[in-house]
Amino acid sequence: MDLTLQKPGEHHFIHSVSGDGIRVVDQVCIGPIIVSATRLITDWSVHRAEDLGSQSLAQILDLEPELVLIGTGERQVFLAPELMMVFYRQNVGVEIMNTPAACRTFNVLVSEGRNVVAALMQIAGS
Repeated sequence: MDLTLQKPGEHHFIHSVSGDGIRVVDQVCIGPIIVSATRLITDWSVHRAEDLGSQSLAQILDLEPELVLIGTGERQVFLAPELMMVFYRQNVGVEIMNTPAACRTFNVLVSEGRNVVAALMQIAGS
């Protein structure tokens, strides 16, 4: 699914998402990633929502976002309340959605200049 046809500014944006990977600008990323306006982390080790823990959340929070989008693959999988509290205790907003929705939302928010980080899990292959 193509999300945008052109680069909307001098920041990362997600061009497409499919079972073949997530294309951030011109780089196709296979597997889970973390992306902000200026950073792309391709070695995030979370492949399923059930794998999330304090260490994997720390990688996200190290980027000091005001809002975090977590894309949980093809379908939305809610986090345990204690994991949600990690964000709330640091006054960071968090939204959980499927990965394609998180990618679309990231593009809108980053184009508005928001300090957003998307942590994205791969969707199933095509």
